[in-house]
Amino acid sequence: MNLLLSLSRLIDALNERVGKLVMWLVLFSALISAGNATVRKVFNTSSNAWLEIQWYLFAAVFLLCAGYTLLHNEHVRIDVVSGRLSKRKQIWIDIIGLVCFLMPMVVLTLWLAVPFFWQGFQSGEMSSNAGGLIRWPVYLLMPLGFALLGLQGISELTKRVAFLMDLIPDPTLKAREKSPEEELAEAIRRQTEGQNNENKAA
Repeated sequence: MNLLLSLSRLIDALNERVGKLVMWLVLFSALISAGNATVRKVFNTSSNAWLEIQWYLFAAVFLLCAGYTLLHNEHVRIDVVSGRLSKRKQIWIDIIGLVCFLMPMVVLTLWLAVPFFWQGFQSGEMSSNAGGLIRWPVYLLMPLGFALLGLQGISELTKRVAFLMDLIPDPTLKAREKSPEEELAEAIRRQTEGQNNENKAA
């Protein structure tokens, strides 16, 4: 189990790094969108390539960050029933979900996506739109994204089994960073308290 936990930490570090890097694509997509809109309005010209690169980048964010999202337990959940159960029962529900639903979906998607990508790569398939981009890079995102998601599924399964064996603390408890809004509210509160203390001292 110690070997599996070491592997789990490596997978967590991989998806953490990938997630942090891929987040920058959101900014690039926004800049490309703004630049394309500006050029279209000012110079009355554009290209389908600029439109397609935006959805390529969106696909990259969506697919490559799936493992990162699972790592941080941020996928949408409806815990109407499990929220009322004990922590160990919740962990068992997670294990069943990982083994019976997530991993089969990952395997099936990889089985379908790898040949799909390879066919597009070998044929050099291009977009049917005038001035469009080559297709295989975006096809590659599917097996890459689901491979990262599958690895994270293995990591989460390992951590949950280790928790049931009392080897590690609850893996579902994540340290939550404060949002920018919360940091601003806290700074304003500290400033207000400081001014109140100065007024009382005066």
